[in-house]
Amino acid sequence: MSPGTGPETADPRYHRIWQALAEVEDPEIPYVTIVDLGIVREVVADETGDPVVRITPTYSGCPATRLIELQIRAALDRAGFPHARIETVLSPAWTTDWISEEGRRKLREAGIAPPVPGSGRAALFGAGPAVPCPRCESTDTERIAEFGSTACKALYRCRHCREPFEYFKCL
Repeated sequence: MSPGTGPETADPRYHRIWQALAEVEDPEIPYVTIVDLGIVREVVADETGDPVVRITPTYSGCPATRLIELQIRAALDRAGFPHARIETVLSPAWTTDWISEEGRRKLREAGIAPPVPGSGRAALFGAGPAVPCPRCESTDTERIAEFGSTACKALYRCRHCREPFEYFKCL
C-alpha cells in the first residue's frame, strides 16, 4: 500500500511515519520492507488525532508478525511518534497483489521469483502459472518442492539455466 489521499496526507507527520515504516525490513525476507510487501495497510488518525498504523500479516499464523510489530514500534519511536498505535487488521486477508512493483523488483534482484500477478489462489492447489526464472527470465521452470525457506515460498528450478530459485507463492 502507500500513503493515502485522506486528510492525514496534508499533515507532514504522516509523510515522516511512512518514511519510517519504509525502512522496516521484513524479518524473513530482509531485502524487502513491510511497505514493499503491502503489510502496512494505512496510516490514519484516531479520534484524538494520534496516528494509527494498520497492518495485515502475510498470513494469520505468520511467525514473524510479533517481531514486525516490535520493529514498527521501534521505528515509530525513533521517528518521534511514541503515542502512535499499531492495529492488526485480518480482514480482508493480505494478498500478494499488495506487493508493490518496487517489492517485486527487489525480490527478483534477490533471486526470488515474485508472484505472478493475477494467478489467484488456484496456485495454492497446484494449478499455478508458468513461473519465470528471476535470473534468466525463462518460463521453462519446474516446482521441485512445495515449501522453500519459509512457508510462503516454494522451491523451483529453471530448466534453461539450471539454477534453483524460490518462488513467492500467490495468496
